[in-house]
Amino acid sequence: MCDTFIKITADRLIFGKNSDREPNEAQAIVRYPRQEPSEKKLQCTYIEIPQVALTHEVILSKPFQMWGAEMGANEHGLVIGNEAVFTKISFQKKNQGLTGMDMLRLALERCTSADAALELMIQLLADYGQDACGGYRNRRFFYHNSFLIADRHTAWVFETAGPHWAAKKIQGHYAISNGLTLDAGYDRISPQAKDYAIMRGWSKKGAPFSFAKAYSDWFYTRMSKCKVRRNYSTQAIQAQPNLAALSAMQILSQHGDEPENHYDPSHGGTGNVCMHSTGPTNPSQTTGSMVFELPLDGSTPTMWLTGTSMPCLSVYLPFFFGGKTLLTPEWPQPGAKPDASLWWQAERLHRKIALNYARGRQLIVTDLQGMQAEWMENVAEKISREATTQDLDDYSAQALQQYQNWLNDTLQKTEIQQLPVRSRASLYALFQYINDRKVDLRGSKK
Repeated sequence: MCDTFIKITADRLIFGKNSDREPNEAQAIVRYPRQEPSEKKLQCTYIEIPQVALTHEVILSKPFQMWGAEMGANEHGLVIGNEAVFTKISFQKKNQGLTGMDMLRLALERCTSADAALELMIQLLADYGQDACGGYRNRRFFYHNSFLIADRHTAWVFETAGPHWAAKKIQGHYAISNGLTLDAGYDRISPQAKDYAIMRGWSKKGAPFSFAKAYSDWFYTRMSKCKVRRNYSTQAIQAQPNLAALSAMQILSQHGDEPENHYDPSHGGTGNVCMHSTGPTNPSQTTGSMVFELPLDGSTPTMWLTGTSMPCLSVYLPFFFGGKTLLTPEWPQPGAKPDASLWWQAERLHRKIALNYARGRQLIVTDLQGMQAEWMENVAEKISREATTQDLDDYSAQALQQYQNWLNDTLQKTEIQQLPVRSRASLYALFQYINDRKVDLRGSKK
């Protein structure tokens, strides 16, 4: 499950996304510089496709084991986020296509504008299709994809169902979740989408055609509670004409109408934008979050990424194009089990706090808010005086080190180590214990 939104104000574009994946599926934040590849072929998550002569610099947030990415942006100010959507189109389940994450990364690496990205993704859909598992341990999890695609001048929502698709140019704002949204208000549609739906009896000839109604799988779309989350995101961004990056971060941390000091992850569900996994009926957890702040006047964009799960317990770190932070091998990438990466370091803290959320969050929230405010103020000041790429990158590395030091220090505090499990969270604690045992998190001291 995921949520993505865009808000275009008078002077900037704000793009926000939560990536909801399996709770033990670490999410990596990575930078790939501009390159002129020598290889003729490119290995994506499952299939190999022709490589191109030039790829653009990208900063991505991606499942650690996949080639593709859940969200990201490139050096030209192009930003894309994807969503799983559930449709009536079946899969062969042979992993002979591209994942939605593959298409997203390919568009960022190969395109300089939203229009070009849309055209490329349409072509990729036609050439390779989407017969590709999107799950991690769950190898039966196949789905189609929808996307928000934007640059400084244009934004699109692009929704797919097998080889069929519809697209709409966005004016002002838009939000997507895990369901198709385009009824009759699309600007473009694939040539066979209407005829195929009519042939299958999903739409009536001569009646107004709704892409969403024709192709949506009713059961899984309803179970995902995508309408609940999309309505919340839409109302939140509509209510703020001058939506700022900090407000976007707060939207991505939403747990419903319950006050934060009364929230308990054991009561979490698929209706929450900030998702906490609780069991088989709610298996997904927010494993990474992004806010992209793109000034429309051409000045420096800021990529704010958590690189950690649970945005309600995280901070968003600032990154800039042209720098060196996040480059491997200096930047450790997370693996399948606890390691020295940022994601797993934060996960040790987050899972402990989630078992006594109100008390645990109280112990860290002042520090988190202070760091976030400090970084946002300093970044705004540096951009306003047109700081150099090197200066911005140095500050990014400084913020990253500050956060890592804080995580290490906080994990050593007695009040964190001795934080008791709340009694009403006993079943939730058992579920988390099982997840921890799968990756030996409780035995790991790194």
